[in-house]
Amino acid sequence: MTSRKLRFALFGNVYQAKKSASIQKILSFLAERNADVYVEKEFYDFLTRSQHLRVDATEVIEGQDFEADFALSMGGDGTFLKTAHFVGDKQIPIMGVNMGRLGFLADVTPGEIETALKALYQGDYELEDHAVIQVETDGEPLTICPKALNDIAVLKRDNASMISIRTCVNGDYLVTYQADGLIVSTPTGSTAYSLSNGGPIIVPQTGVICLTAVAPHSLNIRPVVIPDDAEVTLSVESRSHNFLIAIDGRSQKCSEGTRLTIRKAPYNIKIVKRSGHRYYGTLREKMMWGLDNRQ
Repeated sequence: MTSRKLRFALFGNVYQAKKSASIQKILSFLAERNADVYVEKEFYDFLTRSQHLRVDATEVIEGQDFEADFALSMGGDGTFLKTAHFVGDKQIPIMGVNMGRLGFLADVTPGEIETALKALYQGDYELEDHAVIQVETDGEPLTICPKALNDIAVLKRDNASMISIRTCVNGDYLVTYQADGLIVSTPTGSTAYSLSNGGPIIVPQTGVICLTAVAPHSLNIRPVVIPDDAEVTLSVESRSHNFLIAIDGRSQKCSEGTRLTIRKAPYNIKIVKRSGHRYYGTLREKMMWGLDNRQ
């Protein structure tokens, strides 16, 4: 058990007013242990102004200018992705408290909060390294963060016709997708948008990325899994002369002539896993994997 003072960075969903009791439980637990608590500004404003909670924050943080021993994500998987964006390459382990619905990444339930926090102090947890991918543009610059823990998607905009996505892997031509879009996902993101479009479930730490078309206009197109040290280059053509790029839910319009290069980022995201909790168990519980209703 650690006796040193721990630092926690808190991030949360600002649209879940009914979960304030669970948030108060976390704040009380950390206050009892004299922990340093850094709270992301938007979340701090939500707690103090909308929920009228007393938050004894050591510091209110903006952007990525902070350091901590652990980051706590209080919300659903979308909040977890936002937390990963703030953490970036700091190598701060993230623990997700599920206050949303599915909670595949944020797998600590409100009822397990105190037990999970005690485990952090006792050192009774494991860390998983999850790969991150990044995109660079040749042409129009990106105004959003180019890193993704889940996926990077190229999509048609609004009611536009399908787009053409010329795809090369390590400079070798693969195929031109005629589709509503293309998802490039990490193993972490394989259970998200990619899965809903027919992509495979990929176990974390597998060392691959997956290309999954969105509504392809050909029955011959199937998901492709490639090594994660490969470089993927995309060139998009569209009747509307623009397209949308979505990076872990953050999106931006790009002009047709913008070429995209996607590769593995030079760092991983560390995710806290409680001892005894395994990926396959989460898969069965959250995704109801293998459930047979005939039983």
